[in-house]
Amino acid sequence: MRQGRTIELLAPARNIECGIEAIKHGADAVYIGADRFGARQAAGNTVADIAALCDFAHRYWAKVYVTVNTILRDDELADAEKLIWQLYEAGADALLVQDMAVLRMKLPPIALHASTQCDVRSIDKVRFLASCGFTRVVLARELSINEITAIHQACPDVELECFVHGALCVSYSGQCYASQYCFGRSANRGECAQFCRLKFDLTDAGGRTLLRGKHLLSLKDMNRIEYLEELMDAGVCSMKIEGRLKETSYVKNIAAAYSEAIDKVLEHRKEYVRASSGHSSAMFRPAPEKSFNRGFTDYFLHGRSGDIFQFDTPKSTGESMGLVSGVGRGWIRVNGGKTFHNGDGMCLVGRDGELQGYRVNRVSDGLVYLYLENGQMPMIRVGTEVFRNYDIEFEKLLSRESAVRKIRVSAVFSDTPDGFCLSLTDEDGVQADATAVWQKEEARSSQRQNIVTQISKLGNTEFEAADVRVETDTEWFVPSSLLSDMRRRAADSLAEKRAQCRLRPQPGAAVMPVHDYPVRELTYLGNVMNAQARTFYMDHGVESVADAFEKRQPAGVPVMYCRHCLRYALGACPKHRQNAVRLDEPLFLQSADGRRFRLQSDCAHCRMLVIPE
Repeated sequence: MRQGRTIELLAPARNIECGIEAIKHGADAVYIGADRFGARQAAGNTVADIAALCDFAHRYWAKVYVTVNTILRDDELADAEKLIWQLYEAGADALLVQDMAVLRMKLPPIALHASTQCDVRSIDKVRFLASCGFTRVVLARELSINEITAIHQACPDVELECFVHGALCVSYSGQCYASQYCFGRSANRGECAQFCRLKFDLTDAGGRTLLRGKHLLSLKDMNRIEYLEELMDAGVCSMKIEGRLKETSYVKNIAAAYSEAIDKVLEHRKEYVRASSGHSSAMFRPAPEKSFNRGFTDYFLHGRSGDIFQFDTPKSTGESMGLVSGVGRGWIRVNGGKTFHNGDGMCLVGRDGELQGYRVNRVSDGLVYLYLENGQMPMIRVGTEVFRNYDIEFEKLLSRESAVRKIRVSAVFSDTPDGFCLSLTDEDGVQADATAVWQKEEARSSQRQNIVTQISKLGNTEFEAADVRVETDTEWFVPSSLLSDMRRRAADSLAEKRAQCRLRPQPGAAVMPVHDYPVRELTYLGNVMNAQARTFYMDHGVESVADAFEKRQPAGVPVMYCRHCLRYALGACPKHRQNAVRLDEPLFLQSADGRRFRLQSDCAHCRMLVIPE
């Protein structure tokens, strides 16, 4: 069995196909939503599909986590409990949970993970959740490496899961109510309308417009592939890729990239081991910049920096291809050393500050000819940066079978008193035998090569032969048909034994006495929507519990709590900028529909609050 601290690559699964490909491309676990109560309403799956995904993942001792992480109404609790039992019986390894009413249910023996919507940022919060029976917490994306380290040192027995790649919410997860306020669509119930990706004007207290028509709350995407070893050393055991709405090609590419990066770390850090079995071999060179992205940031991992936002567009820009060095009738020349393909998608920021997208019609003699629907060549300036947001050749690779995952086995073919034995031992030490009673005959020529060849034909299984040894005292004649039958039976037996040896994650035990909740008063930020959750918190020391924003909308309160700060972005933060720009504050955001939001700087907590006017 595996020795060492396990490291898990956790990938998103929009559906069963996506989940299977994530496992094949190197994920140690996947997270997926059922048809209800998941924080991505558009990514629901049947229990039968989740069961099929579990069957596939468990061959490799990979895990399947299911999101039951919306806040629940009173009339939904019974259905949620019923679903949880169905998911357990389907083989799910853990549930991601936000609503504490789940802890009041009669639950099967299934592990619980505190979802990122629980807004886990403090040692006290981690201790509380662990004392209630959660075995893992998903940390807020905004935490720095030092904050993560401190949590791990204070709570070493709690598994820490951390996002490493994908789209970023500008508000702390679970603490964003803008979608509910503006559109009646609750982010805490899986219906986020992505208010943060809209255009806004920014005005000051005097009514002057500082910025017009910019995506002022839109962040770049997270990319921490260079910092995985640092995260491991900080105590993170699960590296999580965001993207339950992403297509299969995205998951293939990003999972393969991070799997390779983790393996490189583990080559020289032997105290860490992968959390699942087998080795994934991609049939392409993974390149995160070729999949959907808004530009990349490590997002507060090493403190505040100016690279986290993307005001020009919330759309994918893809990979930088270079700068425009020439413009002609229907074509541009790009200096950057990279090659466009016919049919690629490209984009650039035009003179009006808007992202403009084009399809490459053809490439000839270093010139990139654009497909122009109206025949009019756009105004493109020399020196403009050009991006490729759709690489047609790369996408063709990903549309086909693009990875294989195999569990290495050692095989020994030997004599028995009345025939032969084939023994297979996998990389986890699980062993299975297949014997055959056979009338032995001495061979006229060496059989060893044929025995090795036939036993190695494990292509239609999850196994591959890393080593085959023939340990017979005599050169016996062994028909290929016999070897094929023994190989099949041994592989089937090994798969069955692996299933018997697989350890399902166990639920955590509540500590007695359970720690009190870290605060005595819960406002709307507690996201309490049902009576069971209210009772839970009051039983754990909370004296006052307000209704969730979705149930009773309080007036004049912030609808977003953001580490991203427009004051900082404009160079007006005296804490982080020497000679900070002076602004006539407060500042205001105004959306295209006329809604106005006041921005309040909470410098004590280094955050920006967004408050409806």
